[in-house]
Amino acid sequence: MGLGLWLWDFGVEFTVALVTDTQGQTVKISARDFSFSYGTETALRQINLDIRPHEIFTIIGPARSGKTTFLRCLNRMNDAIPHARHDGRILLDGTDLFGKGVDVSELRRRLGMVFAMPVALPKSIFNNLALGPRMRGIRSKRRLSVLVEESLKAAYLWDEVKDRLHESARNLSGGQQQRLCLARAMALEPEVLLLDEPCSGLDPISTRKIEEALVELKSRYTIILVTNVTAQAARVGDRTAFFLMGEMIECGATEKLFTKPDDPRTSDYITGKFG
Repeated sequence: MGLGLWLWDFGVEFTVALVTDTQGQTVKISARDFSFSYGTETALRQINLDIRPHEIFTIIGPARSGKTTFLRCLNRMNDAIPHARHDGRILLDGTDLFGKGVDVSELRRRLGMVFAMPVALPKSIFNNLALGPRMRGIRSKRRLSVLVEESLKAAYLWDEVKDRLHESARNLSGGQQQRLCLARAMALEPEVLLLDEPCSGLDPISTRKIEEALVELKSRYTIILVTNVTAQAARVGDRTAFFLMGEMIECGATEKLFTKPDDPRTSDYITGKFG
């Protein structure tokens, strides 16, 4: 788990193109007729959606609806699964993520992923964050210190650990370890943060701190948040997509989707009639 965060080199550069949606809004990520299968089991069917820069895009839906699979497709973590295949395209700044010559290591740096279960490396807090930048070739102690401090501050963790940077990260609480993982992803200086139920199992105070951090971070990153807590999507999401059994049922402004959804299945899920 999480190995995708630690693979990169200085390979092919991505082409950045200005892409807009039907409303004339700039688009960071686009899925076009995208389907994904594990052998004979189809996990995603004909997904079409646009994700804009500097928004919190939330994805909701019951278990086995394809939410996590979609996140893993974005930074190609499903590549190693035997017999997996995809159809259609996912574009990042106009470049097909599955196109020939795409540097997957660089892709995983640009789209940093944080998992539901925090995985603190058996290292100090400082070295948990500095390992990735070091592997990218950053050796300056001053630069590493700045990256570590900035990332911890952005994750609302600096004040809690600034005097403990050389202690084991595994001594942190569960909520602190989750914010450490968020900071660790940011230390790689990504463009997009992929968050797979980052508040799963956390207490309300830790959940609130992560949500506050996300609202602040969207000025710097595009954030895609998968959550099983519809109230969380309502609190922090700018736009929301509802997935059901591998299909995207609808997508739109969060307030509208939660108050006047177009599809009765969305209303049924939000009001707890199933899921």
